Amino acid sequence: MFKHILIPTDGSDLSRKAMLYGVQLARESNAKVTALTIRQPYMVTAVDTFAVVGSQEEFEMSSREIADRALEQAKMAGEAAGVAVDATQEVHDQPYRAIIDCALANGCDLIVMASHGRRGISALLLGSETSKVLTHSTIPVLVYR
Repeated sequence: MFKHILIPTDGSDLSRKAMLYGVQLARESNAKVTALTIRQPYMVTAVDTFAVVGSQEEFEMSSREIADRALEQAKMAGEAAGVAVDATQEVHDQPYRAIIDCALANGCDLIVMASHGRRGISALLLGSETSKVLTHSTIPVLVYR
């Protein structure tokens, strides 16, 4: 059925559920899994430099820790299901583009992702990223709700 499944994750509850579903689908299909998390690049948007909180190093360290936790969850899900999970993280300002590029670069034949992972503004952002992947991907996308 499928040979290589890409599963983007941000570590949220819905994203974890989509990860578990994707890993089980991979087990049933005897497919490989690549788990991907995308970190936003450091950007200073304040005009007043006194308004900037934290340094680039602090931001990157924090975002790397969050990404590492999300990918560790993916590896644990794979171990529990007996599926090898290759975990990778990208820094990109357009997550949908990073997802599509990763799927193409790795020869994935399916992308499994959550419809959204958070509430409020974050849900709008992540929901729109899912919509963008659906709109722009030539690879089939399974949206877990």
